[in-house]
Amino acid sequence: MSALAVVGNVACDLVDGGPPRVGGGPFDAAMALRVLARPARILTRCSSADRAALLPDLIALGVPVTWREAETTSTFGIRYDGERRFMHVEAVGHRWTPADVRDPALADASAVHVAPLLRSDFPPETLAELARGRRLSLDGQGLVRPGRTGELVLDADFDPAVLRHVSVLKLAEEEAHAVLGDVNHGSVAELGVPEVLVTFGPRGSIVYADGDETFVRANEVANVDPTGAGDAYSTAYLAARSTGAAPVAAARRATALVEGLLAGRLR
Repeated sequence: MSALAVVGNVACDLVDGGPPRVGGGPFDAAMALRVLARPARILTRCSSADRAALLPDLIALGVPVTWREAETTSTFGIRYDGERRFMHVEAVGHRWTPADVRDPALADASAVHVAPLLRSDFPPETLAELARGRRLSLDGQGLVRPGRTGELVLDADFDPAVLRHVSVLKLAEEEAHAVLGDVNHGSVAELGVPEVLVTFGPRGSIVYADGDETFVRANEVANVDPTGAGDAYSTAYLAARSTGAAPVAAARRATALVEGLLAGRLR
């Protein structure tokens, strides 16, 4: 079985004034990959100064990790007011180049989930390189999160060329509205991506693929922080698709896995 890879910067999350902790797509995806127990690897970056604080918790999940040094680490200040989350970009992380992703760690990967933290992380030419001979999944944060410091406010000022080589696009509800306005079959089709997944948290998701749209129900898991569920969902979906599952079946598998992770049934 060929490997599934996850590529992206790890984040330094500063939550409610607490100590730095690891975050970002590679960490969240590794939670899913640990359960899936299939050949996989993670290619990630942060500064050498932050490596000792951020990498051990990621490595402890048991998925092979390749780290490359970056000048800066993606850093977010996160504040909670009840269930509302407010984010401030403290530092913008590494901008991946085509040369960066011609990495031996990805040599045998037939499917790659790209986990941007900001729009600046993966320009179109880098995604084109990653997609050579591979199914490419992209998290919608890479469309709507501006690559600058300050309060994090979503917008749709992305280069449409980013989507040219994307096979699967996952959009959270707020990202979908930022990109599409009215989320419907027609507006999704205009993106030109073969498979688009719009997630609605505990309410489920909609799969747009093969000219159809299908709602996939989810079961709410109470009293849990859902941060990171999106990249876990995308990774599980891509893993299912790469082993022959149809889009809706893959979404159902991904939904079940995320529910299990949130409920603590899967470790």
